[in-house]
Amino acid sequence: MTKKQQGQFCWLELTAQDWQVAKTFYCDLFGWHADDEDIGDGMYYTKMTVDDKVVAAMFQRMPEQEANGVMTNWLTYIAVDDVDATLAIAEPLGAAVIAGPHNVMDAGRMAILQEPNGAVFAIWQANQHAGIELRDCEGTLCWSELATLNREDSKAFYHQILGWEYDDKDMMGLTYTELKAGNHQEGGMMEMTEEWGDTPPHWMNYFAVDDCEAMANKAQELGAMICVPPTDIPDVGRFSVINDPQGATFSIIQLLAPPA
Repeated sequence: MTKKQQGQFCWLELTAQDWQVAKTFYCDLFGWHADDEDIGDGMYYTKMTVDDKVVAAMFQRMPEQEANGVMTNWLTYIAVDDVDATLAIAEPLGAAVIAGPHNVMDAGRMAILQEPNGAVFAIWQANQHAGIELRDCEGTLCWSELATLNREDSKAFYHQILGWEYDDKDMMGLTYTELKAGNHQEGGMMEMTEEWGDTPPHWMNYFAVDDCEAMANKAQELGAMICVPPTDIPDVGRFSVINDPQGATFSIIQLLAPPA
């Protein structure tokens, strides 16, 4: 995969309370291979690969993150043409900059944002590092989904900063919004209901699997907690929501057909 166009999901990264435990879990679950890069001071940045192509990354939680109470979590990155120009639009709309903007050596430029409804995500302006090299196959990212307090507000915000276009559909009695960057279907969003309780707005990464039931069982055997057991989505597939052994949430999905 080459440089992503603005609005495409381009990277996903796990901040882990225990990086070694996380590596073992995801390698055992998805068959990933770990490539550790020494970043100094005894710390490593690990790129996870499938068929020698990078599909995700992870690192040990930094001391300052630990001091600030940052828990194990997945961070979703979205490609932009210009980080600083994007921030100039996002901040007046109510977004808060959590980190950056800063250059990551010659790889690219990034910032981490909390959007007005509360979900956290990163933006990435690629230089030498375009992002993930493989997706939409077994054990890789295939869908990204926003759970929001207000779907219409979120649609307006992301359209203004990323140019996304939308298609609202009825799904199991609820309105589900599919989002597109250019002509490519990138993910979706849904409005949270009272049933979500105190769950905060968030971005969710979905990994493609061939057998949802088997993979959910395997995750549980490896120490994960099943939040949503394997469940059918009519005309889409079968999915499950999982907390890894350190509490980071992700989803797996057995699709009836690959995303358009």
